[in-house]
Amino acid sequence: MQSHSKLRIASASAQPAVPGLHGWADLPDGPLSSILALSGSFRDVLAFVATCRSWCAAFSSYPNRSAFCTRFPPLLVQFNACVQAPDLPSNKGRHELRTCKVIDPINKNIALRCQIPQAIYQEMHFAGTSYGQLICCLAGYCLVVDVFSGAEVSPPRLPFSSDFESEFYVSGTLTAPLASPNSHLLVSTATSFDWPVGSDSWSELQFSDAWIVQIVELNGQFLAMDDWYKIYTLQLSPQLGLQEITTEWVGDLAPSSYVDPWLVVCGNMLLMVSCFKTMSPGCLPHHLDMSTNPAKWVEVNQLDNWALFVAGDVRSPLFSCMSPERWGGRSKWLYYAGCRSFIAHGVGDERDPSASPKLEYKRSCSRELQPLWVYPSTFYSDAQ
Repeated sequence: MQSHSKLRIASASAQPAVPGLHGWADLPDGPLSSILALSGSFRDVLAFVATCRSWCAAFSSYPNRSAFCTRFPPLLVQFNACVQAPDLPSNKGRHELRTCKVIDPINKNIALRCQIPQAIYQEMHFAGTSYGQLICCLAGYCLVVDVFSGAEVSPPRLPFSSDFESEFYVSGTLTAPLASPNSHLLVSTATSFDWPVGSDSWSELQFSDAWIVQIVELNGQFLAMDDWYKIYTLQLSPQLGLQEITTEWVGDLAPSSYVDPWLVVCGNMLLMVSCFKTMSPGCLPHHLDMSTNPAKWVEVNQLDNWALFVAGDVRSPLFSCMSPERWGGRSKWLYYAGCRSFIAHGVGDERDPSASPKLEYKRSCSRELQPLWVYPSTFYSDAQ
């Protein structure tokens, strides 16, 4: 028979530690935010969100979700990838399935999925990725598809001329996440068009000769680059507009189509990363110093504790990740999105002069989707 003291202890332990708290689902937002902040990978975040409705709601209201985009590396998405499927009928002794494959650099052996319908990435033409959204165009029609949920947004048909349909190169980018109140979809070919998300029509943009190919956000300000590598501040309201930032290149290796330059934000720095085909492996970043007039592009030999992520299509944005050693990566290295996995090599002073020229990353444009890096769209919509 139990003693009275043991009975009292058993009775007390059966009561919730906090009045009104009946289980993990009832944890208040404070402890849940602390748990979420300890996440070490996207897999941890996905597990957190899938725990229950209250935890999912806590993630939705987390005030700094965009911080995950610098703590974790982006996910590598490969389209039309071959995967082994032994249950399929044999095709000359092979049992393969073509599908979208997702690789997390932190957990390369963990299979992840994206929900883009096969017909979209096999039949439509690639125009870009932005804020976790895939942008495709075909014959004047555009489609914006969430890479991981498959949710689609269909803008009105573009008001293009007969010459538009023959254009091979079409680039598309968003000025802000789709859910933002002032989000615009910009589509550029011989002409630039603007669609305020949710509206009924496009408007033609008068950007002089500027063909906008990339938009980045730095310290709350939007910066744009055109196909001549000029830099502009982008004004979103009361109407879209561009103001060129006069820049000066320090050194002999100015940007051109030969070096495939692209913009990436690293903390408080705006970098232009160039691929020099005569160097090995040939990746060299320059930092835009806006404290001078004109602003100066200055060579960066030490990338400190940042890693860069680049894909093969020039319309796929670059990404940066801080302190990659936390997940097994390396600072001052560039990770290139390959067809099988990803390729890594040094940047700036970390370049290996003896490395094979095959380690160069090559950037071009193609109608077909090439492997690309992407962060889930949910990380771009911070709570207000």
